[in-house]
Amino acid sequence: MSKQIKIINGRIITPGGIITGGSLLISNKKIAAISGRDIDAAEAVIIDAGGQYVSPGFIDIHVHGGGGHDFMDGSEDAFLEIARTHARYGTTAMVPTTLTAEKADLLKTLDLYTVADAKNTGGAQFLGMHLEGPYFAMNQRGAQDPRYIRNPDEDEYKEIIAYSKVIKRWSAAPELPGAIKFARCLQANGILPALAHTDAIYEEVVEAFANGYTLATHLYSGMSGVSRRNAYRYAGVIEAAFLIDGMDVEVIADGIHLPAPLLKLVYKIKGPDRIALITDAMRAAGMPEGESVLGNKDTGLKVIVEDGVAKLPDRSSFAGSVATCDRLVRTMINMADVPLTEAVNMMTKNPATIMGVADCKGTLSVGKDADVVIFDNQVNIRATIVNGTLVYEANKVLS
Repeated sequence: MSKQIKIINGRIITPGGIITGGSLLISNKKIAAISGRDIDAAEAVIIDAGGQYVSPGFIDIHVHGGGGHDFMDGSEDAFLEIARTHARYGTTAMVPTTLTAEKADLLKTLDLYTVADAKNTGGAQFLGMHLEGPYFAMNQRGAQDPRYIRNPDEDEYKEIIAYSKVIKRWSAAPELPGAIKFARCLQANGILPALAHTDAIYEEVVEAFANGYTLATHLYSGMSGVSRRNAYRYAGVIEAAFLIDGMDVEVIADGIHLPAPLLKLVYKIKGPDRIALITDAMRAAGMPEGESVLGNKDTGLKVIVEDGVAKLPDRSSFAGSVATCDRLVRTMINMADVPLTEAVNMMTKNPATIMGVADCKGTLSVGKDADVVIFDNQVNIRATIVNGTLVYEANKVLS
């Protein structure tokens, strides 16, 4: 493929608004120019967007798997196939996420990330690892394996941090003994602390936020709301996330984990700039419904996928998401009544800001990485470009 690609005849979503009928030029993996007119680039390969939307690539900062694979499978092929699967649904960058596990399994996954990252040329780019657990409240474990849940262990987490530099975020319950010291250690090493699977009350979250827990992992899922203790009511993590203006929140916007009224509530209170959409997807994302496994393919939890979500076999509760990024954007538009450009920002600009990569990703701006998605009015993905390379096309779009 030519080093230059020119996208024409699209509705280009830029920070300044939507440019209709203009063009976008990609050169040497970067966005070289954006114009309301045709850009002169005689040698460029042409992509005719056909009047469809030209968007920044989707950034998924919390994803466990897809395409029949999980990041905990212990295989570099799993990493690569997950990246390829989600690229078909508009994901151009992702943060691979672990489940609660033994230290040895976490270290192995970090090793595999490094190997796979060097070979990842046909799918969504990796932005670093997200360790989800094992420092969680047992009461709020959800589908996390209780065998591995424990309090923060300073020797353990310092060893893990020293072992690999690819960890970019780590989710934990901030009320646990040692969790504040843990967050300070994360910050000192350039790792984002996030609160998750937590039974904290408001006052504990305020302290946690002051010590670096600035992101609420999958809001509403695995966290406390209003509770009674010794007859008195206490606000929980959910209320704290709403009340602390500076706290960012993740939302599994599949329309099932959170129904329309809750999506609307989150949008009304947090506004368009503090919400990041996440898939939290397990291996069954992009696969037919039926039996599946949450976590490692050999030792994970058996689940059943139906009605667009993973459930425990007895159907007593949800056991994981099978969402893809296009579905998240579509849900926010159709169910939460969010304007298209704001829904796109929740899947692009906001995640990039949270992960500290907004200088190179998250918007279509000259000089940024050429991560581009083309989708139609129903947010069906027609083409995905990662770092200037076309990695997916629904129909023939090159000319």
